[in-house]
Amino acid sequence: MDKRLRIYYSGAVQGVGFRFTAERVAIGLDIKGWVRNLADGRVEVLIEAPETALREFLRKVDNVFKEYIRDVEVEWGEAAGEFEGFDIRA
Repeated sequence: MDKRLRIYYSGAVQGVGFRFTAERVAIGLDIKGWVRNLADGRVEVLIEAPETALREFLRKVDNVFKEYIRDVEVEWGEAAGEFEGFDIRA
């Protein structure tokens, strides 16, 4: 059973390759969804996959960007199955 995870990362998370790394991690874990920069300086991620893959995504992104992330907001929900792949959005 897939879950949905919406994540807001804040800190020095724009201009450091964050979206491209998130994309690489997501594709490697077969996670569907997207990542985008927000006007307020945060990065938003909306992803769907089995819960174990989502938790691994959180762990891997935190490992790479722990020096840049100041705060992480996480919202869990039920997957809607609306994504076919993973995209970087403007």
